[in-house]
Amino acid sequence: MPVPTDVEASASAPSRHHLLWRAVQRRKNPPLRRSDITVTEEKTVRKAVKAAALGNAMEWFDFGIYSYLAVTIGKVFFPSGNGTAQVLSSLATFAVAFLVRPVGGMFFGPLGDRIGRKKVLSFTMIMMASSTLAIGLIPGYAAIGFWSPALLILFRMLQGFSTGGEYGGASTFIAEYAPDKRRGYYGSFLEFGTLIGYTAAAGLVTILTVTLADSSMNSWGWRIPFLAAAPIGLVGLYLRLKLDDTPAFQKLEDEGATSAGERESLPFWQVFRTQWRAMALCIALVAAYNITDYMLLSYMPTYLSDTLHYSSTSALVSIIIVMLVLMAAITFVGRYSDRIGRKPVLMAGSVGFLVLAVPCFLLIKQGGVVPVFAGLLLLGLCLLPYVSVMSASLPALFPTNVRYGSLSIAFNISVSLFGGTTPLVTEGLISSTGDDLMPAYYTMLAAVVGIIAAAVMKETARKPLEGSPPAVATKEEAIALVESQRS
Repeated sequence: MPVPTDVEASASAPSRHHLLWRAVQRRKNPPLRRSDITVTEEKTVRKAVKAAALGNAMEWFDFGIYSYLAVTIGKVFFPSGNGTAQVLSSLATFAVAFLVRPVGGMFFGPLGDRIGRKKVLSFTMIMMASSTLAIGLIPGYAAIGFWSPALLILFRMLQGFSTGGEYGGASTFIAEYAPDKRRGYYGSFLEFGTLIGYTAAAGLVTILTVTLADSSMNSWGWRIPFLAAAPIGLVGLYLRLKLDDTPAFQKLEDEGATSAGERESLPFWQVFRTQWRAMALCIALVAAYNITDYMLLSYMPTYLSDTLHYSSTSALVSIIIVMLVLMAAITFVGRYSDRIGRKPVLMAGSVGFLVLAVPCFLLIKQGGVVPVFAGLLLLGLCLLPYVSVMSASLPALFPTNVRYGSLSIAFNISVSLFGGTTPLVTEGLISSTGDDLMPAYYTMLAAVVGIIAAAVMKETARKPLEGSPPAVATKEEAIALVESQRS
């Protein structure tokens, strides 16, 4: 009689020792109790979403106004002469802020896992508003010479440092407050805030450009959007200070998982060591998302006005309309991802960019209101899946005790390498090759990365966050979840 192998013996164990096997499994995975399940009231979730989204809106308002004023900032802060050199210098300064974002992520992310999401997000709000306000107060190159671009670079670096802790914390904050079955819907409001920031920046710059003469815009008009950051920052800080920390983080504190001894054992280099696979996937997803996002929302005004010599006002108006369309649809796509999953939605956006990038840029190159708007709108619809589900997808890659740190580090490394450099790299490629379709080819490369990343990632829709108990919207849902284990 043949002797069964270890695998066969293991496979037959449940059938031969059913009761013992079931007892062992229940000991390894004890059934949930009602007290294990987090119930978050909708009113509280909405407050948390509002506080996080407003901060994100301010972040992208700050970065948006710099993008849309790139040509003006080049004239104000850099020596006169070669117009292309001024634009490239302005875009290089734009990219500088992204070089320090990983440093901010390494500092603020692990700190948020130790002392709480709320405290760190409040501090980054203060720092971001202050540095943006400071940019609006810097004298131009004509007044103080090379001190002008030096101060601009300094405050841009402070912006980047503070922003390093913003997105990872805000997306973590919403994900840990939202019920598992609605994380896509609530998460989409974070990127809704991004679009509000971009739209507000583009709208304000457009109004100033239309109403002010070039001389007035170059002397003092450009300062207005930067000075507006102060009151917006105060409102965001007020909203954040009124909230408690997330239920997931509070549960870790209650269980002693964030005691002083254990907190010291998780510096950022240990986050790399333990989470490198998830962080690599996060970097890939964020690269695909940010290249396409910055291409459309940050670089496109410069491309249309400086490369294609299209009216800057018409370009901004077209992009504003596209962003309004995205804002109208984003929460519906986020809600839909709660039903069908994040992977199919992300795959749809990536395939869309791969197939439509060249046709869209060919349309834009035709000139005229209708072709330009049609090309921008198609690119915006390809971007829609990314902006709708990314903020729900990324926090779910990491366990709760290192979520803020892991996400902040990976996100900002990717943004630094691929997102903030997109305008500069694209402008440089066009200048060196003379090919106006370089933005399309770069977008297609990002789409390939997005397709691979979406294929590799695990589906996380409607599932508890790793390291956190299930989160539901009502007590009735919690009771039903407990009862379902007994059937």
